[in-house]
Amino acid sequence: MNGATDDVNQAIAGELQLMDPRVRASRERAARLLDPEFVEVGGSGRRWTYESMLAELADHPGSSAAGPHYEPSKMSGVLLAPGLVHLTFETVLGERRTRHSSIWRRSDRSADWRMYYHQATRVPPGAD
Repeated sequence: MNGATDDVNQAIAGELQLMDPRVRASRERAARLLDPEFVEVGGSGRRWTYESMLAELADHPGSSAAGPHYEPSKMSGVLLAPGLVHLTFETVLGERRTRHSSIWRRSDRSADWRMYYHQATRVPPGAD
């Protein structure tokens, strides 16, 4: 496996972990996957920061073992530069389908990949 493929696969593994209800329900586990400079623009248009996301993630849909879970598909990624991966994918959560774009980075201070940026866009019913 070449370095670019390995980096993309590590970012994908992190993305999948963030969809796991056990990780979403744990501030400590989620904090290890989000970059301290994390920013998200959610499907609602709300802007999230590292602190606001960690404060509320456990209450978001997909965070309960008893509730609906994220079903990802069409996940792919590209190495943009050393230590920087861009992922795109879709999810279904209950009846809601969403398209996602995320940027994962690995800093010189850490060997771990962390989500730096995330954008979610809801897909209207019937849209391709």
